[in-house]
Amino acid sequence: MLKIDHIGKTYPNAVRALDGISLDVEPGEIVAVVGGSGCGKSTLLRLVSGLDNPTQGNVALDGDAITSPHEKIGIVFQEPRLLPWLTVAQNVGFGLADRPKAERAERVARQLDRVGLAEKANVWPRELSGGQAQRVALARALVMRPEVLLLDEPFSALDAFTRVDLQDHLLDLWADTRPTLIVVTHDVDEAIVLADRVMVMRPAPGRVFAEIEVDLVRPRDRQSAAYDFAKRRVMAALDRSLDKKITIDDGETRSEHGAAMWW
Repeated sequence: MLKIDHIGKTYPNAVRALDGISLDVEPGEIVAVVGGSGCGKSTLLRLVSGLDNPTQGNVALDGDAITSPHEKIGIVFQEPRLLPWLTVAQNVGFGLADRPKAERAERVARQLDRVGLAEKANVWPRELSGGQAQRVALARALVMRPEVLLLDEPFSALDAFTRVDLQDHLLDLWADTRPTLIVVTHDVDEAIVLADRVMVMRPAPGRVFAEIEVDLVRPRDRQSAAYDFAKRRVMAALDRSLDKKITIDDGETRSEHGAAMWW
């Protein structure tokens, strides 16, 4: 289990980015994090990944404190961040340098096949489309066989058609080994398509405003009434989270799970 226990982050310039975030994520669960700009979504992922450390609270995976990058936690950023001087296969296998050559080649080949890019193994990153490059980034993260995969706006730079295609593809990849996923997104549809639970954050400083269960059977029908209802719950919570009249006294008070709608 991934346990986030009352973590907060204050930067040296005294900006309070996060305040008292707590979240337990079960193995194999998909959690989407949404919220307005400045609510600390990306900061949260950096703390969970071990790329940065909280100034209060702690993060633990299966009881082990996360204080630095961890082999069981992978991360995919908004930009693919592929190394331009390496081929696609070399990018995917970059983190496997300590493994025997035959094992590395087998794992890279299998992962590229899983993301549908086996024929691109020997091409350069500059020869890929945006969607293909992000598939390579996913392959690079998944080839390490992480227990937890963090995704920071992974498809936001892509066109709408490619974004929908990669959302479905991510779920196919997830179904193989079912790692825990935490997905930061501005796209409410993406949150509803992917997540078992949506965490709505409130800014300045970032706090949890609502947690909304998305109890829909996969694959999810984007045109169904149940999907539309789940989306409206999240939209309602987001709207209320940005209402400056609402106060959260101790950082733990939350809305009624997005249930209050006024239309």
